[in-house]
Amino acid sequence: MTGIEIGIASLVIMVLLIYLGMHVAVALASVSFVGIWIFKGNINIAVSLLTIAAKDTVASYSFGVVPLFVLMGLFVTQSNLGRDIYIVANAIFRKLNGGLGIATVAANAIFAAITGISIASAAIFTRIAVPEMIRYGHTPRFAVGVVAGSSVLGMLIPPSVLLIVYALIAEVSVAHMFTAGILPGIVLAILFCILILFMAKFMPKFTGTASQPQGEEAERLGFFKGVKLIFPTVFLIGVVLGGIYGGVFTPTEAGAAGAFCAMLIAFAKRRLSISSFWNILTDTGRITASILFLIIAASMYSRMLGVSGIPSQLSAFITSLDAGFTLILIVYILLMVFLGTILDSTSIILVLVPLFLPIFATYDVDLIWLGIVTVLGTEIGLLTPPLGIACFVIKGSLNDPNISLSDIFIGAFPFALTMVVGLLFVIFMPWLTLN
Repeated sequence: MTGIEIGIASLVIMVLLIYLGMHVAVALASVSFVGIWIFKGNINIAVSLLTIAAKDTVASYSFGVVPLFVLMGLFVTQSNLGRDIYIVANAIFRKLNGGLGIATVAANAIFAAITGISIASAAIFTRIAVPEMIRYGHTPRFAVGVVAGSSVLGMLIPPSVLLIVYALIAEVSVAHMFTAGILPGIVLAILFCILILFMAKFMPKFTGTASQPQGEEAERLGFFKGVKLIFPTVFLIGVVLGGIYGGVFTPTEAGAAGAFCAMLIAFAKRRLSISSFWNILTDTGRITASILFLIIAASMYSRMLGVSGIPSQLSAFITSLDAGFTLILIVYILLMVFLGTILDSTSIILVLVPLFLPIFATYDVDLIWLGIVTVLGTEIGLLTPPLGIACFVIKGSLNDPNISLSDIFIGAFPFALTMVVGLLFVIFMPWLTLN
């Protein structure tokens, strides 16, 4: 078999295995092993190459950034900072028509700057914001849609685990990726707020009409109490992002400093016991192992592609078609959206980026800008059926059997379309990535 034939067969078989329920990492590693075995005709070569790929992938200081930011995010979750942020944002925006939704977006945007994990945002704000929005008159579909849409900000606003994964795969600076994600993340948050205001005014049947708080409840949060609630979050953002951009820390060191400070905040808020501390450590190990296993499997897949010559053959094939950069980018984005129906965001990056990087290299593409485009494209998959992992997390976090999974997908659909608009902003205004 030729390299192209092996590549096409491996992709088809891998998608089939995932649809049949096989774990993504296992499917990637298995297909990679068999592909090299068939191409080289020697099982020992396949074993040797993939062993080296597994060893070299994680034997790097830069990979320490993954468990450290995961650990920081779990300490932040344990500290209940998400609830504090929402209380402050809610007090600021509640008087607006759609203000509760805007408060949820604002709180998620801030929370994203100290966790970097959108799934954590989805789980936390499902419990905090959805009951509050429904209690004040918003429809369940609108409430869960706002949470689903705004939760994806955690994948774009730094420090983001997805930005870290892309930086490691594309071999670009993690700090540069963090810088590049700031403006697109803010733009996407603003677009979400505009969408909420629009729907609240022109689609009241979909959003419902929220009543205004009355009496003591309207005055329950004073200025000094608000500052007290938001200060730990501002302090943590200052330590992590200020340390990185100020040149005090490397991203890995910033992750360690952030995890330590988040632990101190959890202790100070009396939210950390011996049992919860142990659970956080074990959860960090489990999540890190899952991410690194995916990265190792993707490295194996990348080696298989390289050994079989698929990237160079694919690049030559596309060149022979005289396909322009625009067409290649469209195909790339469509593939990301398609894979979003069956894979999580990390897996999409790990599968597609190694395949397309050699092609984009022929067009002298800015890899930092491409990374933001990639993250935005994969984020759309978090809200699209049948996987839509953010929607599944929200369903699993809800205690309301009357809100179905279809309600969540319907509520999230306007936000998925808004993300497409945000993606177009980044494509046509690359200066948003600060490069």
